[in-house]
Amino acid sequence: MGNFVQTISDRVSIIASERLWLEHAAIEQAKTTSQLAGMQRVVGLPDLHPGRGYPVGAAFFSTGRLYPALVGNDIGCGMGLWQTDILSSRVKLDKVDKQIGNLDDIIDEHEWDALERHDDTLCARFAALGLVLREAGLDSGHLRSLGTIGRGNHFAELQVIDKVELPDVLAQTALAPKCLQLLVHSGSRGLGQAVLRSHVDAFSHAGLADGSEAAAAYLRQHDAAVRYAELNRALIAARILMRLRCSATPVLDVNHNTVTAANFGGADGWLHRKGATPSDLGLVMLPGSRDDYSYLIEPLADAHALSLQSLAHGAGRKWLRTDCKGRLDRLATPAQLSRTSTGGRVICNDRALIYEEAPQAYKNVDSVLGCLVGAGLARVVARSRPVLTYKTRGECC
Repeated sequence: MGNFVQTISDRVSIIASERLWLEHAAIEQAKTTSQLAGMQRVVGLPDLHPGRGYPVGAAFFSTGRLYPALVGNDIGCGMGLWQTDILSSRVKLDKVDKQIGNLDDIIDEHEWDALERHDDTLCARFAALGLVLREAGLDSGHLRSLGTIGRGNHFAELQVIDKVELPDVLAQTALAPKCLQLLVHSGSRGLGQAVLRSHVDAFSHAGLADGSEAAAAYLRQHDAAVRYAELNRALIAARILMRLRCSATPVLDVNHNTVTAANFGGADGWLHRKGATPSDLGLVMLPGSRDDYSYLIEPLADAHALSLQSLAHGAGRKWLRTDCKGRLDRLATPAQLSRTSTGGRVICNDRALIYEEAPQAYKNVDSVLGCLVGAGLARVVARSRPVLTYKTRGECC
């Protein structure tokens, strides 16, 4: 295990082998963050990379203060997984591509009626969320964006399991290897940005004192944004499943940008996750890039304290977004990047985004996975191959 845990200081450790490439700037951000008032521990995960002032792919435990900036602007961002009844052997990508259509448009009245017939719980959840937003003092206008994926690294992806490592564990889920799964990665859209902006404008990056009125107000808005993100993923899935005319069973839904009350070493405090998947909520997904495999993994409870109850949330960026097009435009066209080496397809009609999200811009997910397994944090249940990934039709809502 020691070969997969790097001790940077008395407060900072990184779950990574010595051979895993880590950007120096990300390590420096982790060290700087550890000096915040009340910060007790910072754990970088194998997908660690620099963010806007604070590292992404990390968990932070503080006492006495909580820090909205450590959660970031996409509060509640996470991943939901559904098992469909679509036989993978019968999938025709041209037909599926056409059926899915455009998910960038907001949901209109006609589609809402169809969605309610598809899942009669969605409208009730929508109404309840509107009430939660109002009680938290948030603009209900953000509800218009529900059901849209957003840009950046967000996506909706049809996958198929192609390798099973732990059949007994898989059998306890609703997953069926012969049928397609739907993985949705999205968050709170502009709502999370609005929450962060209001608190940073008022309090800068000094954090909020535990038990203060300001902290309570932020937590109300944070919790509302988390609920928004969860409903957003459910609506994205419902739009896709309805258009594909299939049935599906929810398997998991896990947030990776949150702050929650926690206790470590006998101390009560706040666990912040920025691009870090909880390891205390059951099975989780570790997605690769659009031309790489994803893994269903089982967290191992014995190692919860080592990683602040957190796991990597993906492969982790290797290149800055601003560098991607310059590195790749002579090597691959957008059309070439929309086809994967495993026979899959990527729907991304935004020329800049398809370069920013190219597989080459990310670490190899197997290297990240190897560190989690090597450190004794998780074991692999199954591997999935991407079939069709939706990013954007290029027509922003």
